[in-house]
Parts: sequence; structure tokens; C-alpha cells
Amino acid sequence: MISTIPAGLWTLLSAITGLLTVASVIGHMLRRRYSPQGDNEVVENLNQRIRSWWIMAVLLGIALLGGRTAVVLLFAFASFSALREFISLVQARQSDHWALALVFFVVLPVQYLFVWQQYYGMFSIFIPVYAFLLLPVVSALRGDSHGYLVRISEVQWALMICVFCVSHVPALLSLEIPGFEGRNVLLIAFLIVVVQLSDVLQYVWGKLLGSHPIAPNLSPSKTVEGFIGGVASATLIGGCLAWMTPFSFLQAAALALMIALLGFAGGLVMSAIKRDRGIKDWGYLIEGHGGFIDRLDSVVFSAPIFFHVVRYFWSVV
Repeated sequence: MISTIPAGLWTLLSAITGLLTVASVIGHMLRRRYSPQGDNEVVENLNQRIRSWWIMAVLLGIALLGGRTAVVLLFAFASFSALREFISLVQARQSDHWALALVFFVVLPVQYLFVWQQYYGMFSIFIPVYAFLLLPVVSALRGDSHGYLVRISEVQWALMICVFCVSHVPALLSLEIPGFEGRNVLLIAFLIVVVQLSDVLQYVWGKLLGSHPIAPNLSPSKTVEGFIGGVASATLIGGCLAWMTPFSFLQAAALALMIALLGFAGGLVMSAIKRDRGIKDWGYLIEGHGGFIDRLDSVVFSAPIFFHVVRYFWSVV
């Protein structure tokens, strides 16, 4: 119920609304000055991204205000869309259709059902143990050995990235933290805000000062200067957002540093996969951003690690 939403979430949503409003005004001014005919690619892309951020912020805000079921459904939809994008690039054959149907219509909903039920003992091992062992058997039963190892490995990796890792975002609602009851939704907001700000700030610092690419063959826009500036900025902001967490300033900053580093690692890995497949974006559903995986690539590594660090931190203090 909205009445049970912690006051801190209203504060955060108001701040995000304010930031997006300022960004929209700036984008409109830039368009009037530099792209009145819509012919400036940089300005047009900026405004596309801002419009998409409005949509994503509204959807996430509604889910966070709607409670556990709404959050689980939102990320289940995100996982389904991301999985569809990933599977479209794998070397699947007709003999893999049973395994793919199992992934989309059994494994994915069951994983999120366990998350919704807060059944940690199952959602933490269901995919990496049971699904990973079952899928190769289902494919092998079709009797097609051509490229078998590559085919099944790609499907397993897609399931791990798009479903298992992403499902750990709503799983944060299942954590039992003394003195923080009823406020777990703020942990989701903390994770999303830090990882997305880290992405944006790495891009900004890279544009301002970047001259040394980290991995030019994978992601030319990622520079050493952008990485250092973005991660440092996100770490400081994460510390300032300690009020959203049960942690102190230094603890929140340390977690933000971890999130930013893992987000960068996830983005780099997903860029390597895109280059391997010869594509620029995972999809085209999100205007100015690409596909769902293009927005989730920094979350997939950070979410499960953040979940387990927080979970086990409170078990030893």
C-alpha cells in the first residue's frame, strides 16, 4: 500500500523528478539552439534518452510504490524482454526449441515465483543448479549434436545474465535487516540510482577528460579518465545516500564503490558479447538507449553481489 511506503522513497522520487525536469528543460533549450530542424544527432540522441528516462523512472516509481508484487512483475517483464533479445543472437537450432520454451515459460516464471515467495533456499540455486543441469538433457534428447556445447552454453549464459542476476534486484525485498523493516524498497532504489549514475558520470567524465581508452576494441567510449571520475563520483554520491540504507556513510560509500566497479565490469562483458555478434545495441525498444540489456548490463553483475554482501553482512554483525 502507498501509505506504508517509507518517506525516504518519496524524497528520492521527488529528487529524480526534479533532475529529469531540469534535464528536459536543458534538452529543449539545446534543441532550439542547435537542432531546430532535428538534424543534430548528439542533441537529438540526448533528448531521446531523456524521454526514455522519464518512462523508465515512472515505471520504476510506480512499481516501488506498488509493493513487492509490482516490483517482482516489473523485473520479471524486464528479464523476459532481455532474454528475448539475448536469445535472438544465439546459435539455436530447431532441436533447441524445447529447451528455449522451457527457459521462457517455466524457468523464468518459477524463478520469479520463488523471489515473490521470498524462498531464498530455492531462488539462489534454482537456475545455476537445477536449470543448468536440466537444459542440456532436454537438448540432448533431441539427438542433435551439431554445435551442441556452444548452443547450450549460450542459452545457459543468457539465463544466468537475464534472469538469475536480474531477479536479485526484487530479491532485496526479502532481506531481514534489524531496524530497517519495511524500508527494503530503498535498497533497490539505492542500487539502481548508484549503478545508473555511475554509468552516466563515467560517460560525462570521459567526454570531458577522456583520452585513454580502456578497451578500444570492445567499447571505445570507455576511458581511464571516465572510469576513475565516474566511479569516484558515484562512490561519493553513494555515501551521501546512506540515509536510504541501514549503513553509515563509509559503509554506503564502500558499497557504492563495489556497485560501480561491478557495473563497469558487467558493461564491459556485455560489450564484448555485442562485438562478438557484430551489433551496436541489443535492441531498439528503449528510445536512445537500445534494448533492455543495454540498460541492465551494469545491473547484472552488481545486483547478485550487492544482495549477498548485504545479506551476509547482517548475519555477522
